[in-house]
Amino acid sequence: MAVWAVLFGGFLAFLPFRRKTQRRPAGVYLAFVVALAFEMFGIPLSIYFVTWTFGIYYPSEQVWGHTLYAYIGLSGMWIGFGLNIIGVAFVVLGWRSIHKEYWSKDSGEGRLVTSGIYRFVRHPQYTGFLLITLGLLVHWATIPLLVMWPILTVMYYRLARYEERTLEEEFGEEFIVYKKTVPMFIPNPKRYL
Repeated sequence: MAVWAVLFGGFLAFLPFRRKTQRRPAGVYLAFVVALAFEMFGIPLSIYFVTWTFGIYYPSEQVWGHTLYAYIGLSGMWIGFGLNIIGVAFVVLGWRSIHKEYWSKDSGEGRLVTSGIYRFVRHPQYTGFLLITLGLLVHWATIPLLVMWPILTVMYYRLARYEERTLEEEFGEEFIVYKKTVPMFIPNPKRYL
């Protein structure tokens, strides 16, 4: 369980936080991952032990996750896995662009990043984290996680709005034009066809 939480929580180590308030969504993400790990490993191991001890049959796909398998099948599981992969790509590509073009201020000042993955969405890391957690939710849909995911989404939205106000102050008209042409979280395919 700890390995799982460290693996998925490890993304947080690569995200520098400028202000204490920005740690709250990271904390909610980590809470989501820990709750998921507990439900995926702690509870199933307990169920497995109890059913084995008392000789009760319990469907294995229900014990080891995949709570929606009966409804969405193997193709649905692959969709969840695909969401995870795409989410990781968004996080990594977004972090790489920001680190390379904004935080590496060798010349003194960073610039507004509008290239790479930032051509498609203004907040690729948040989009990535939401896709990762949504993919995990496809594999392990439980009431606590179903409640936590919308909260996580709202917190990332609020953080994105806060960051946009800061970027507007820092970059002025350049950011306003960028904001009008590039969507916040969900890429617009019509824009590129």
